[in-house]
Amino acid sequence: MTAEGIELHENKIFSKSDEEKQVEISKDVDVGWNLWKKRRNVVGIFIFFGFFIAYTLRACLNIMIVVMTTDTNETKAEFGWDSTLQGFILSSFYYGYTPTQCLGGLLSARIGGKKVIGVGIGVSALLTLAIPTSARISVFLLIFLRIVIGLFEGVTYPSVNSIWANWAPPLERSKLGTLSFSGASSGTVVALPLSSLIAESLGWPAVFYIYGFFGLIWYAMWLYFISDKPDDDPWISPLELNFIKQSLNTDTRKTEGPISHPWKKILKSVPFWAIVAAHFSENWGHQTMMTQLPTFMQQVLHFGIVETGFLSALPYLGMTIIIIFSGHLADILRSKNYLTTTQVRKIFTCGAFIGQSIFIISSGFLNSSFQVIFCITSAISISGFAWSGFSINFLDIAPRHASVLFGISTTISMFTGIISPCITGFIVKDKSPASWRIVFIIAGIIYLVGAVIYSLFASGEKQKWADDKNIADNKEVALN
Repeated sequence: MTAEGIELHENKIFSKSDEEKQVEISKDVDVGWNLWKKRRNVVGIFIFFGFFIAYTLRACLNIMIVVMTTDTNETKAEFGWDSTLQGFILSSFYYGYTPTQCLGGLLSARIGGKKVIGVGIGVSALLTLAIPTSARISVFLLIFLRIVIGLFEGVTYPSVNSIWANWAPPLERSKLGTLSFSGASSGTVVALPLSSLIAESLGWPAVFYIYGFFGLIWYAMWLYFISDKPDDDPWISPLELNFIKQSLNTDTRKTEGPISHPWKKILKSVPFWAIVAAHFSENWGHQTMMTQLPTFMQQVLHFGIVETGFLSALPYLGMTIIIIFSGHLADILRSKNYLTTTQVRKIFTCGAFIGQSIFIISSGFLNSSFQVIFCITSAISISGFAWSGFSINFLDIAPRHASVLFGISTTISMFTGIISPCITGFIVKDKSPASWRIVFIIAGIIYLVGAVIYSLFASGEKQKWADDKNIADNKEVALN
């Protein structure tokens, strides 16, 4: 039986004669959505909260920069940064975040995702505590600190694939993967409105102190409760361990020692570059909205800081719900053989991109605040379907190399975090609706280009160059 042919539930993997094991599974492991009895779900929940923390650390400055630079009836703005400088401040995180993506993939493949993710988020949380002081000393020190935070957060996202390569059964990849990724959008949902409330009552520096503190708490719990592999987990049941190992069709001999990556074949892989194109397209729109939406709400729609925080979070609430829903739907469609993996990935990704393009361009031509918010919310929300498409696709085409592939893809796609805020800051100098319309049109066109490329060249099948047997054969030939 191949890994793809294994049923979703553990009791399908054992022979019918082994009745005692089947009964034990049904009682202990597979009773509905029992999160805490399935260790792979616990791993997913911890990664969810890890990305939740990471995104609160990243997104809080997007809303706080409005507080820090806007005059109110009671007080004068503490900082007089213009829109161009604000664009550089917001993009500075990505100067650090972008170059460490590949490093995160390589490190996690070598030493395990647990250490890489933990250190990345833990150090980012610690450095976030110093943001208020650095901002008051010098804007250049603030920019430098954000670059360093980006360096450490950059290793985290690619590393999750090395965790799921060992923990996620093939027909649960969408569900578990999107559970992890939904932590990012959930963090944005909480960070934007909560930051506004904290700033209103305790002052803007308290935002960074509170988020940094909770990041350190998560780091301590992550080190204690999570293992890189099911074999090393002291709390996993023998039945779940056996199920995961058999569903992945691996044994200890295959996973021992460092992984050899077929670099030439990876760089020549058309399906891989199709994922990269989709990743770049999604990130352009995502980074544009995440970094600039609070500013747009304040400049064009003229909302107050608390309203801006809550309304900026609304799209990411929709995105979080759709990410989790789409992950389950994708696995159902695949496990029931309604659609192939390739069809699921393409339909979810391209459908989301086309919808996002329509909504985001429309928002630039509308005058009603309600209509604009509806379109932006819809555009960001339906991106959740795309995350059940291209973002899981790395595990489909090359499970053992997924963390490295994700690192390369994210490195390229994260240049959008550098470019987009700077371009937006340059375009919207006059703060007019017409200038913001240009920003939205650019994002819509990039979505459409990504949809075309992904629809033509993506694949959900494991590539020949990623086959473990071929890797072993190549090593043997090289030794002889």
